[in-house]
Order: sequence, then structure tokens, then C-alpha cells
Amino acid sequence: MDTITEKEEAIIDEFSIYDDWMDKYEYIIELGKDLPLIDDDQKTEDKLIKGCQSRVWLSAEKRDGKMKYTADSDAIITKGIIALLIRVLNNEKPEDIAKAELRFIKAIGLQEHLSPTRSNGLVSMVKQMKMNALKQVS
Repeated sequence: MDTITEKEEAIIDEFSIYDDWMDKYEYIIELGKDLPLIDDDQKTEDKLIKGCQSRVWLSAEKRDGKMKYTADSDAIITKGIIALLIRVLNNEKPEDIAKAELRFIKAIGLQEHLSPTRSNGLVSMVKQMKMNALKQVS
């Protein structure tokens, strides 16, 4: 199984083939289609990520010592962004998630190419995923 760093490297490689940000956005939207979806009955107020312009639900649980995330969003670009984060952090130990630097976000230029509100949403998603993991560190 790949480490968080190895998963980040794979994403950086995938994004490096696109020169144009419109192509990168399309790729992010495509990634959203592979998002492990949260069950509809889990789309509750307490699962909504605060600080996101669009509605993003995130469910996190610890199974066999590793975090399992599912999510959904009503915005296609946000769906792709949370799918990227889940791809990197899913099935990892809570301790590793809590200290993950998530360098790929800067490396692919994600944050600087998002609108300020989406950028804040990205920060909120990362924070929520890390908080969920921290609650599980024993």
C-alpha cells in the first residue's frame, strides 16, 4: 500500500501532464466522479464542512486502525477537490493524517488557482479531515 507521500507524488505526476489550468479543472471534475460517496442518510448538518461556499458533507470513521472517508458535494469542482484529499488520506492511520503536510496542494498549484472562497473551502476540508483523524488518535 502506498504511503501518503507516494500518493501525493502520483497526483503531482498526473497533473504535470496538463499545461493549461482549464485542463486541470476538467481533470479535477473527472476525479469527482470517482469519489467514495457518502450515504444520503449521512448528509446531515453535523457532517457539513463549515467554511465551504458549496455544501460538502464528509463522513469519517476509524476501521481496523485506519481512517475511512466518504463525502459528497453539490458543486462538481468541490467534489473533485474532496476526492483528491480522500485519495491521499483514505486508509491511512490517524496519526499519519494528523501530521501530513499535503505538499501536493501547493505542488500542483491548486490553492492559487482557486477563487478565494474555494481556497478557503479547501483549507476547511483539510482541517476537518485532520480533526476527524485527531479525534481517533489514542
